[in-house]
Amino acid sequence: MLHIYCGDGKGKTSAAAGLAVRALGSGWRVCLAQFLKGRESGEIELLRTLPGMTVLREHNLDKFTFQMDQAERAAALKAHNETLSQALELLEQGRVELVVLDEILGALSTELADPVLVKRFAALSAGRRAPEVALTGRNPPDFLLEAADYITEMNCRRHPYQKGIVARKGVEF
Repeated sequence: MLHIYCGDGKGKTSAAAGLAVRALGSGWRVCLAQFLKGRESGEIELLRTLPGMTVLREHNLDKFTFQMDQAERAAALKAHNETLSQALELLEQGRVELVVLDEILGALSTELADPVLVKRFAALSAGRRAPEVALTGRNPPDFLLEAADYITEMNCRRHPYQKGIVARKGVEF
């Protein structure tokens, strides 16, 4: 089935990581692919050590999308599509039962990921014996909302960032 964790609130990646841990604990093989994230977050190092886990991520992103020039955007698009292709190959070959595409919705909305590739994940997640696919980020496009089996929206009511407190290791990353 297709899961979407979206919204402007904190917890989208955490929810998807929790799903990954639950699946691993049930003997599943899991791939977590990250997009638009330049620095490692706390869960990635731990997840990498777990049997049955594959982590795919782009390490060269050190700017927000609005700060990128055309060459940087082209490089990010290429890297993201390569990561999507790797995750899709694992899924199509039956080497994983769950794929988490973390921040793929942001990559789609900023045109830094090919929607055709993402549609293939949605199509593969349909059916009774299909693998699970979880997507995170903001502003999911209509084609994913229509295909989704689960949609969970995180809403920000209050966040320390609003008081000028920067992201803290172990909490926000």
